[in-house]
Amino acid sequence: MDIFSILTMIGGLALFLYGMNVMGDGLTRASGGRLEKILEKLTSSTWKGVLLGAAVTAVIQSSSATTVMVVGFVNSGIMTLQRAVGIIMGANIGTTVTSWILSLSGLQGDSFVIKMLKPTSFSPILAIIGVCLLLFSKKDKKKDAGSIMIGFAVLMFGMETMSGAVKPLADVPEFTNILLMFKNPVLGMLAGAVLTAIIQSSSASVGILQALCVTGAVSYGAAIPIIMGQNIGTCVTALISAIGAKKNAKRTAFVHLYFNLIGTIVFMILFYSANFFVHFGFLGDAANAAGIAVVHTTFNVFATILWMPFHRLLEKLAILTVRDGKEEERTEGALEGLSALDDRFLDNSALAMDQCRVACAHMAKITIEALDTAMSLLNVYDAEKVEVVHEDESIVDRYEDRLGTYLVQVTKNEMQTKDSHTLSVLLHSIGDIERISDHAVIIANAAKEIYDKNLAFSEAAAAELEVYSSAVRKVVQIAMEAMQEEDLAMAGKVEPLEEVIDDLSDEMKKRHIDRLREGRCTIELGFILSDLTTSYKRIADHCSNIAVCLIQADNDEYGRHAYLNSLKDEENKSFREKFEEYSKIYALPVRIKGTPKVDMKKRMQTAQQ
Repeated sequence: MDIFSILTMIGGLALFLYGMNVMGDGLTRASGGRLEKILEKLTSSTWKGVLLGAAVTAVIQSSSATTVMVVGFVNSGIMTLQRAVGIIMGANIGTTVTSWILSLSGLQGDSFVIKMLKPTSFSPILAIIGVCLLLFSKKDKKKDAGSIMIGFAVLMFGMETMSGAVKPLADVPEFTNILLMFKNPVLGMLAGAVLTAIIQSSSASVGILQALCVTGAVSYGAAIPIIMGQNIGTCVTALISAIGAKKNAKRTAFVHLYFNLIGTIVFMILFYSANFFVHFGFLGDAANAAGIAVVHTTFNVFATILWMPFHRLLEKLAILTVRDGKEEERTEGALEGLSALDDRFLDNSALAMDQCRVACAHMAKITIEALDTAMSLLNVYDAEKVEVVHEDESIVDRYEDRLGTYLVQVTKNEMQTKDSHTLSVLLHSIGDIERISDHAVIIANAAKEIYDKNLAFSEAAAAELEVYSSAVRKVVQIAMEAMQEEDLAMAGKVEPLEEVIDDLSDEMKKRHIDRLREGRCTIELGFILSDLTTSYKRIADHCSNIAVCLIQADNDEYGRHAYLNSLKDEENKSFREKFEEYSKIYALPVRIKGTPKVDMKKRMQTAQQ
């Protein structure tokens, strides 16, 4: 085998891997997101998970892609670790489909049907159809189909090129001696694991082994340990995807690893123990592509059957490997409110609404904590607290999704007028509460930017921002309390304070421009301050939405703009008095250079009352 044969083999390998990638991408795009939805919804039992995992992987031709997808679902909270176990087991069975397709190249016979079943015969036809679809079709679905066909044709061409290039190796003693080393189970498994870890695809590495079989130098004794190692090596992709993910996502990757690692160990022990007594004669025979597919499938089916009764053990092993920390305990505590939304309460509207109030109270509490934490970062930065704000925002998102769905289900039943009003308020309010948590993240990110860039607000700007922050905290506290207590008098205090906050925003922008002209502030800090004031103003707007909805729901009216206009009418004495009161409490410090002549401590104490 000369240098040109080696180059041909490398070229064939490149085409094989590229074709597999193109075909997989085309199949994934053609699914249009349906595969993800199937995985997300139809995993109520382990058996269903196994079947779905096998079917999806057979379609997209990659157990790694399926497992990475599942890691993502678990990381986002869409899927539990328990449901992920079945899909991962099924994915290992589904990935064997590729090896069976590749084994068709070994079909022998002179009939036209047999010849046409060989990939070398029908792949050129698929290639030309695929090219036509790509060149002349304007529809994305047809182009995706073309990509699948071309990917398959390139894959098979690469396979044939590899097989042709390595065929002369059958006459090279050194090559035969290397393969004899792999009859040692440990070395064979190591070689298979390393190869698969490098190219991150067990289907591809099995295909490479099938290509080497044409030399006749690969015996089953060498092939079996390599295949076992390939199943371990494919776990690397999922482990890499879990880096930086949440604990349960990391556990999902370890479920994949333990499934293959322990399954391989048990299979090898049983197989070689049986061989010690029976002496399998086929181990010395030359392996072929179909035989490789049989071994690959046998192992994965065996491992799945082995683990099915003990799938909970897989879950526990992963949990023991990636232990819970304070973050997970905190998250579980924060999600306790969702347990109130039990579907069994839906038949009793009054009870169901009570549960919704409980869940919404939890949601509001988490949002207030996230906002307080984010604002505190503007004074004392803490990277861990930034992560806490992001985590809280994610939890609030889950509350919004679950509460929204549950409330819609409650609407199907008859209910009392009071409960009907509450339902209307909650349906309108959960979106505003979620938006407030989004702004908490924006504030936390602004604090991070200030810290990372080593910036600092001037003393005057910091004092003004403290007053502004205090006003926003107060309006959020009033709005959330009014919503939870359904207190209309409390809700009436929100709009005057929201007006004060609007004025504060305008005044702070004017003062920033003055400091910019005087050279006491920078444009970069100005952008950050603008983001902060905008978020503060938006938070006050969302509080206004909650309060107005509460007041109008009680009157069965929903004309927000007309109501606000009536509030701000000059003749509305109550509104003007409250506005003046808040204006005095949250007045910005006098614009004097140096320390503002304002007792900030006293003002903050007053604001908290």
